[in-house]
Amino acid sequence: MDIIDVKILEVLQLNARVSISELSKQVNLSLSAVSERLKKLENNGTIEQYTAILNAAAMEKELSVIMMISLETPDQTEEFNSFISQAGEILECHYITGEFDYVLKITTRNTASLERLMNKIKGISCIKHTQTNVILSSVKQRYSVSPVASK
Repeated sequence: MDIIDVKILEVLQLNARVSISELSKQVNLSLSAVSERLKKLENNGTIEQYTAILNAAAMEKELSVIMMISLETPDQTEEFNSFISQAGEILECHYITGEFDYVLKITTRNTASLERLMNKIKGISCIKHTQTNVILSSVKQRYSVSPVASK
């Protein structure tokens, strides 16, 4: 990936709906050259998808929390993973090192909906302990990694 690919990716990260024509102007390449580069970036998996980022408040989901979860034993993940993959309010789930086994990012409507979700999670048989922290505000929130040219 060269500096032109990086520029293309930076423009797309700001606006994935930018036209090929506008993109070619911004990176100073022909339409066909930009199209070729885009296809290459899509085919090699650099660009995974084009997506819309929804405003949580507009979707009436105004409460975000981080939930830390410990399991009884690490081999009891089937029921947990099944629930997590189907719960729409759980935006992220990461297996981590440290005191807890998993960290979740949850965005939901209000405290009542959070309580219902927490009770469902705590009802999973392999859950040993949870800790939930409300996100008051976010200093930085990114949805993708920053592109870097290859050496």
